[in-house]
Amino acid sequence: MNTTPLQNQRIVSGMRPTGKLHLGHYHGVLKNWVDMQLNHECFFFVADWHALTTHYASPYEIARHVEDMAIDWLAAGISPSSATMFVQSHVPEHAELHLMLSMITPLGWLERVPTYKDQQEKLRDLDLATYGFLGYPLLQSADILIYKADLVPVGEDQVAHIELTREIARRFNHLYGREPGFEEKAEQAADKMGKKNAKLYRDLRKAYQERGDTEALKKAQALLEGQQNVSLGDRERLFGYLEGCGKIILSEPQAALTKESKMPGLDGQKMSKSYHNTIALREDPADVEKKIRTMPTDPARVRRTDPGNPEHCPVWQLHQVYSDESTRQWVQEGCRTAGIGCLDCKRPVIEGVQAELKPIQERAADYENDRERVRKVLREGSEAAREVARETMRDVFEAIHFTHHH
Repeated sequence: MNTTPLQNQRIVSGMRPTGKLHLGHYHGVLKNWVDMQLNHECFFFVADWHALTTHYASPYEIARHVEDMAIDWLAAGISPSSATMFVQSHVPEHAELHLMLSMITPLGWLERVPTYKDQQEKLRDLDLATYGFLGYPLLQSADILIYKADLVPVGEDQVAHIELTREIARRFNHLYGREPGFEEKAEQAADKMGKKNAKLYRDLRKAYQERGDTEALKKAQALLEGQQNVSLGDRERLFGYLEGCGKIILSEPQAALTKESKMPGLDGQKMSKSYHNTIALREDPADVEKKIRTMPTDPARVRRTDPGNPEHCPVWQLHQVYSDESTRQWVQEGCRTAGIGCLDCKRPVIEGVQAELKPIQERAADYENDRERVRKVLREGSEAAREVARETMRDVFEAIHFTHHH
């Protein structure tokens, strides 16, 4: 169990720049990020290299989308003073670690990632028989490991990727975590915890190594988390010593499962660009109105006087997101008795969506008129991210005994 206090837990998450963001992104990811930035150390990046794995034939579009996506993030409430916002390709260490990890990652691990075959099926019109596409879960692992992330917010479908990241960290630590005199250094580090704690640590270590007692392992890890007077290097050694491997150089992240976005599209399917059923965060209010007014409704309501059933109508799904209890009762009653028409029913949804988008659009307009400010946020964020990434690469190169040149 990770007992690092929440504020200090480090979160890493990225999004591919595929154009302007819509309400599905807002409800599925951004609102979650806005909450997380308040009590975690957050690194949010525009995954432009990831976009290349599928859109390598049209890279000029990616570059255009990077800034647009940053504007949408800022408009949605991501604050550069609370979170580090940056562009993946501006931190070349991601590529450096990816290359290093590719030397030790068995091919079978990548071929087994469930999304590999799925995506190839789904994106049949793109030629995805490339080295980059096979390696994208490994680049994702590098993105996470380079910041020694504690938590990675993901949906169900990405849990396998975090599992892969953990296996790669474990493999790296196992291969390179042996420093000369590791055992003596670890024993000396244990003594620095004081007599009582050192004894407890050794007993728990023994229980785990001799009997595979995972409770003992958790207790020992919690004990180490609480040690104030042990240096970071010593603490890493003690973590590694517990499991019998060497020093932990790349730490294993946990998946933080995010709730699936309940944001339905204009046709009742999930909101997604590929279904052409989206409302963009910067959609003009008149277009929002038009899109919702022309939404399909319950096919049973051909005429205004025909009663309907909200369960058969995509507009009802939007009421679940935007309307309060009394409005929902009014819809249920009015629809089933033909007391209200479909346009009456759509009115509160139009107003709800417009009200949610208004502050986002006002902030977006400020940033659109001052793109230099957006670039500055990304420049400064990328520089801050590089500081952390360089630190990790120093540890990595030291571990593999490569001379480091930065």
